[in-house]
Amino acid sequence: MQDDISDRLVKSQKIVFVTGAGISQESGIPTFRGKDGLWRKYDPMKLATIDAFYEDPKLVWEWYEERRSNILNAKPNAGHTTIAELEKYRKVSVLTQNIDGLHQRAGSKNVYELHGSIITIKCTVCDFKDKITSTFSTLPPMCKCGNMLRPDVVWFGEALPQDTWESAIEEASTCDTMIIVGTSLAVSPANLLPVYAKQNGATMIEVNIEKTQMSSQMDLSLQEPAAKALPEILGIILSGKTG
Repeated sequence: MQDDISDRLVKSQKIVFVTGAGISQESGIPTFRGKDGLWRKYDPMKLATIDAFYEDPKLVWEWYEERRSNILNAKPNAGHTTIAELEKYRKVSVLTQNIDGLHQRAGSKNVYELHGSIITIKCTVCDFKDKITSTFSTLPPMCKCGNMLRPDVVWFGEALPQDTWESAIEEASTCDTMIIVGTSLAVSPANLLPVYAKQNGATMIEVNIEKTQMSSQMDLSLQEPAAKALPEILGIILSGKTG
């Protein structure tokens, strides 16, 4: 790592992580973009919509139950735990596109779930919302009010939770280092977060196993798994050394 980047990391006081599917893939959670994306014969990009849900709620729920089971059986990896460990030494925020809760399970406290949580279930009509880790005996599950329940996730075409998004903008706008992990930030509006950080003069670091469309805009782009790269970055931050 270049000495100037190492020096900036050592001196950084507020670090914001923007995380995507890549960091969770290292815990065995498949992405639904790419070669492992198809579920049965369905395109998950078309299942994750409100229209698909109302057209065939049982099918969509079968997909989510399978995903929920996979996620609940997964464990945070060294990428997740390193981010949580860094909170002991710096001000850290996590702005995640992931819906799996692995950051929180790793110990991170300041997590903003931009796309919601697959563990939280809400009613399609009333204001019921709760974290539910058990499986449902019938699909789609029904609320006590008589209407269908759905995962509290942001489907394609839906807006991000406004308070979460506003907080994410504030975090990105006030950090001195932004580390983008496991995402090409192809999805709007999350891909605006680096813009806010750059406007604040933040050091921009990318950790992804492949180059992305944003790699050329980074101060440092590491083509490595998060579980390898993030412990190395933590070591530099805590060493106080610039070489």
